[in-house]
Amino acid sequence: MTRITQTFQRLQHDGGKALVPFITAGYPDLRTTEELVIVLEKSGADLIELGVPFSDPMADGPIIQMASEHSLAQGTNLKMILSLVKKIRIKTAIPIILMGYYNPFLIYGLRRFTAHAKAAGVDGILTVDLPPEEAGEMKAHAVHAGLDLIFLLAPTSDDARIDLIAKNATGFIYYVSLTGVTGVRSELAYDIETQVKKVKRRSHLPVGVGFGISTPDHAKMVAKWADAVVVGSAIIRIIENSNNRKNILRNVSQFVSSLKKALPSINNN
Repeated sequence: MTRITQTFQRLQHDGGKALVPFITAGYPDLRTTEELVIVLEKSGADLIELGVPFSDPMADGPIIQMASEHSLAQGTNLKMILSLVKKIRIKTAIPIILMGYYNPFLIYGLRRFTAHAKAAGVDGILTVDLPPEEAGEMKAHAVHAGLDLIFLLAPTSDDARIDLIAKNATGFIYYVSLTGVTGVRSELAYDIETQVKKVKRRSHLPVGVGFGISTPDHAKMVAKWADAVVVGSAIIRIIENSNNRKNILRNVSQFVSSLKKALPSINNN
C-alpha cells in the first residue's frame, strides 16, 4: 500500500478531506522549493504535487507557465528534481506526486525514471498529456517500481472514459473541474457536484478536484463532494507576489492554513 492510499484511508477514517497544494519545482529556486514542502506540510497539506517544469505546458495557465519558464531558465531538470525529493525525504514522509508532461519522463527513460523516482521517495506520477490508451509502458514501469499512476478526468469525459481511467488509475483520480487551462478563478464550475458523484459511482478510488480552486470558500464547497482539493495557481501567485524567501514561506503558510481550516477534519466536522 502506497503512502497516497494510506493517507486517503486515514482521512476517510477520521472524516477528513485531503488538501493537495501544487508548487512548481525550482520556482523561485530549488532551495525555496525544499523549504516550501516542509512549510506546506506544517500548514496542513496532506499530499504535495510537485510540478516538473516543461517548455510547452499546454494544460497550464499563465501563472504556472511563468513559474515553469522561470524554473527552466535556472537550469532545473528532472534529475535535479529527483535529487530534491531525496533531500526532502530526510525531513518528511508526506506523499509526493510528480506532476508533469510526458516528454521529460520519456527522454529520461521510463524504466530509469520510475526506478529513480521511487528510490528518491516519490509516491505517484501524474502525466498531464498521457492518456490511458497510450500509457501501457509507463503503467508497467510504475507498477513495477511501486508508484501510483494518477490520471485526469474532464467535464467532457463520458462513462466509457471514466471506466477506462478507473481501470488504469491508482492512488486517486484527478477531476479537472473546468475545460481549458489552470488558473485562478473567481467562481467554481456549476456542475462539480454532479460530475464528482458520477465518477464516484463508477470507481472505488478517491476523487480529487483541481483547476480554478482559489479561496477557502472554494475549497470548503468542493470538499462537500470530493475526497481531495487541489490548489496550484493561487499558491504560485502568492509566491510571485512575495519579494523574498521569508515572505514567501510566511504568506504561503498563512494561505494554506486557511484552506485547511475550511476543510472537514477529525477536529472540524
